Amino acid sequence: MTAKKQMKIHFTKMHGLGNDFILINCLKKEECGVRNADFGILSKHLCDRRFGIGADQLLLLCPSRIADYKMRIFNADGSEVEMCGNGIRCLAKYVWDRNISHKEILKIETLAGIIKPEKAGKMVKVDMGQPVFEPEKIPIKIQPKSKIQNPCMKTSNLKDRISKAVIDYPLKIKDKTFKITFVSMGNPHAVIVLKDISDFPVAFYGPIIENHKIFPQRTNVEFIEVLNTSEIIMRVWERGSGETMACGTGASAAAVAACMKGLTGRAATVHLRGGDLLIEWAPDNHVYMTGPAEKTFEGTVEIEDSLR
Repeated sequence: MTAKKQMKIHFTKMHGLGNDFILINCLKKEECGVRNADFGILSKHLCDRRFGIGADQLLLLCPSRIADYKMRIFNADGSEVEMCGNGIRCLAKYVWDRNISHKEILKIETLAGIIKPEKAGKMVKVDMGQPVFEPEKIPIKIQPKSKIQNPCMKTSNLKDRISKAVIDYPLKIKDKTFKITFVSMGNPHAVIVLKDISDFPVAFYGPIIENHKIFPQRTNVEFIEVLNTSEIIMRVWERGSGETMACGTGASAAAVAACMKGLTGRAATVHLRGGDLLIEWAPDNHVYMTGPAEKTFEGTVEIEDSLR
């Protein structure tokens, strides 16, 4: 009987407010330890919390021809996604902690475009780019019907940019009809405002909304409770990962949606199960997210060569 070949992969376990990641350095092939790997299969294996290392997502630090580095992101279910706010803070901290780059502001290529994390004391601030509201770009298969009139929208040209936004779209799920506001932060989000989310069954409604037919690429789902004009509580069901402790793109989408609905101002603290993120929807229409990133541990894992 022929023994199964093993390959060794060095990894670093990191988290942003409890949203946890397995980060693999692929800047050099010998560092990555994986050649011609099916990273979707690898992610399902490594992210499994009982039989693997355990994480919400797998992050790959890769070379880029158009930016300083490239970040690839794979969910626990093996699907590759466009962007992760907590993940990019962890990736940036990894780069700075290991002196891979001394730049104060990094340019990271993602499937959502080039994202720019920068040092902010012990925190990491990220220019998340501009929110997208057009249904066909999010994407969602519905027609916009909303008109936006609230003080949050006084910024020049902003009314024109969000004229196609869909706010409080009624969607019946089982016994409830949710009013959903749709936003893309490089990945799709469905934001739902509730009076109390403390005991809300996120694990029941989250996956049903995620996989609803109006979302051709599935969606992340944010259930939020607005405390006042500058504070939001959020629970999140992440596409391909389930309920997580935090979501940076989700917090950004939630703050934008709350502002569009006239519930908050342009800056808000989003309280997540893992901690807080400061989100600002600036006059230049860019969303800026500030929060922590932490290393948990690092090690080497041996997996069967057949996973390549």
